Amino acid sequence: MKIPHPIPYQGSKRNLAKYILPFFPPDIERLFEPFAGSAAISIAAAARGKAACFHLNDLNQPLMALWDEIINQSGRIAAEYEFLWRAQLGNERNYYDQVREDFNQTKHPDKLLYLLARCVKASVRYNANGEFNQSPDNRRLGRNPQQMADEIVAVSSLLRGKTTLTSLDYKEVLCLATPKDLVYMDPPYQGVSAGDPRYLSGVDFDEFMQELKKLNEKEVPFILSYDGRTGQKVFGRSLPETLGLYRLELETGRSTQATLLGRDDKTVEAVYLSRNLVKKLPSIFSELQPIGCSKFKEPQGISPQKSIAFPIRCSV
Repeated sequence: MKIPHPIPYQGSKRNLAKYILPFFPPDIERLFEPFAGSAAISIAAAARGKAACFHLNDLNQPLMALWDEIINQSGRIAAEYEFLWRAQLGNERNYYDQVREDFNQTKHPDKLLYLLARCVKASVRYNANGEFNQSPDNRRLGRNPQQMADEIVAVSSLLRGKTTLTSLDYKEVLCLATPKDLVYMDPPYQGVSAGDPRYLSGVDFDEFMQELKKLNEKEVPFILSYDGRTGQKVFGRSLPETLGLYRLELETGRSTQATLLGRDDKTVEAVYLSRNLVKKLPSIFSELQPIGCSKFKEPQGISPQKSIAFPIRCSV
């Protein structure tokens, strides 16, 4: 089954979802994404029947308004996108600038969808005033309206009537999670997000570590995508071993920047599993050692040679 994705988003976990889903326990009541972005993991989980209910949250209010339209007003947002897409023809560059200016004044979700479809590398950028300021990719027109409509309708059918949408501080959302739920987090990397134009707001490292500790104390299982490396460049600080997280590395291939520069730098993203999650996955994790490396059984459908290298380090 092809997984639909109407919102193009640089940094989306769309391509990693198939490697993350095998670590979902079988009895999830609700999947929380407090840093939803493109909601790639929730969409994939819904398509694969991994969770029955979902809670999508992002501090970016226009983005969550767009998600509301996609899930609950799919026909309307598809028609509005088609109108904008066709109106640009013959005047693409100037029209993009006009839509961007209108969006920064009105925050209308249809205009955000058009900008995401047309901007360079599907990469969101904001200025110091919180205004969308990414340039257009002048080599393309954005996703064809019929293709976009198909993606929107498919996602709506997966999430409509099953999804809570909020635009809150992530800490408020984490307070709602219980041991019967699963939390998937893909926050801005600490040390990368501060002042980074990709994000409306960063995440304080120490504060975030305290929230992870609270999840452990409440026995809430979680999966965290947090740091990584490209070539010799490492992103993000190491997480405290006292959290008892299990760290896996997912190889995602050459980075976009490396491709543009003709280099062969591989991008590796780290995924952390909470100890409360590992307890629910005895069929995957067989022999655990207190500190250092552990031996893992290979999750079904994952090829270590091509996609995942583990174990790297685990702490319990």
